[in-house]
Amino acid sequence: MVAKPDDKQAELLQGTLDLLILKAVSLGPLHGYGVLLRIQQISGEELVIQQGSLYPALYRLEHQGAIASEWGDSENNRRAKYYRLTTAGRKRLEAETEKWNRMAGIIAGILRTTPESL
Repeated sequence: MVAKPDDKQAELLQGTLDLLILKAVSLGPLHGYGVLLRIQQISGEELVIQQGSLYPALYRLEHQGAIASEWGDSENNRRAKYYRLTTAGRKRLEAETEKWNRMAGIIAGILRTTPESL
């Protein structure tokens, strides 16, 4: 799903691709390839989403009503499907972000635990 071309590969945890797509599209309408470039950009080049994972996720999110699409012309004058966040998608992004941040805090607390703190 995610690969980085060096030994410091960052791997996505299961279920985070949808959240990353929703965040990328929340920053403005993007075509499919633009979504993966935006994720790569905002991750500081740490995450590279494979197209084989991206397009099924885009289809799933559109089917669920979290994103909507329309055809347009890309930067190189090719037809491309552009995705935008829907109202339902914005609500889902907010809820998933809150859930992710809560879980990250819980895990960070667990990892800071020492025998002395028990």
